[in-house]
Amino acid sequence: MKRRLTNWIAAACMALPLTGIAATAEPVLIGLIYPTPVADVGWAKQLDLGREAVEEAFGDRVTTRVVENIPEGPDASRVMNQLVADGAEFVVLGSFGYMNDGLRLAQRSPDVDFIHASGFRQAENFGTFTARSYEAFYLAGMAAGMVTESNTIGIVAAFAIPEVIAEVNAITLAARKENPDVNIRIVWVNSWFDPAREQEAARAVISQGADVVFSLHQDTPSVVNVAQAEGVYVVNTGSDMSAHGPDAVLGSVVHDWSSYFVEAVGASLEGNFEGHDERGGLASGAVSVQAWNDVLTEEQMARINETEAALISGEAHVFAGPLKDQSGTERVAEGEALPDPEIFAMNWLVEGLTGSLPQ
Repeated sequence: MKRRLTNWIAAACMALPLTGIAATAEPVLIGLIYPTPVADVGWAKQLDLGREAVEEAFGDRVTTRVVENIPEGPDASRVMNQLVADGAEFVVLGSFGYMNDGLRLAQRSPDVDFIHASGFRQAENFGTFTARSYEAFYLAGMAAGMVTESNTIGIVAAFAIPEVIAEVNAITLAARKENPDVNIRIVWVNSWFDPAREQEAARAVISQGADVVFSLHQDTPSVVNVAQAEGVYVVNTGSDMSAHGPDAVLGSVVHDWSSYFVEAVGASLEGNFEGHDERGGLASGAVSVQAWNDVLTEEQMARINETEAALISGEAHVFAGPLKDQSGTERVAEGEALPDPEIFAMNWLVEGLTGSLPQ
């Protein structure tokens, strides 16, 4: 994009004395690849709202092309290469599993800028973006510990990548702090998009006594629908799904990529994009909890809001010690907090969880 911008400016300056009218640049093509279909809610929907914000911010300076429901692997590699071949000068890679192929493409395409969701590898023209979703899930874990009557909380989780593991651990820590008798059961579905399997997993943890279920990165209201039908509470990921479970949704963990997408595209258009690791949290508004259920009392909400304020200010930290893993090994000493590199490389579960990481 930097080379194209420079060439266009040079061409416009040469043409101006001859015509008196500056040439109009063609819109920059922005390609976006999503791992799941764009619906009214979910991860892909939130990414697409970021795309809409870019179009609104830059108008006819840009044009966008979305390719949705692309599985990680050869299909994703083919699609991202095709977008670049078609002239895309900025590419949004919307899934963790797109990282390696995307980075290789970025290295072969120095004039194209990329941003990648949830990854951990960067280059000059390849940035990454991740939400500190564990902060929001800590608040939701507090609420779950407050309302459970069976003392069993179920988690339906997509893939055991560090981001999701951190969320599972945050839920467990918060729920057990509110209610030390709580037992947390987890089922890994190993998919970003498999509604039938997700519903089966939700029913499994409910049959084991869970009266609060967490839906971690299910891109449809599949788990929310089961919770509504079964009369249990649910916390979902991505966007506000309370319309799909008006009685069931205890709270929705919502992502907002709009500001970051606009900032990243703007930097690219001006030729000063630099690949870096963007990590937004409660403080930046990249993640929040919305649609809190009225079952939570004023006193309970006051405690949740107080904790949220402490997390935003830095007074509190989700992974503050003392902290042990499932085997009883101390991972964080008292008076210390888990540093960022270890949070975003987390590959262990805290004590109090029934279940394990898939091999």
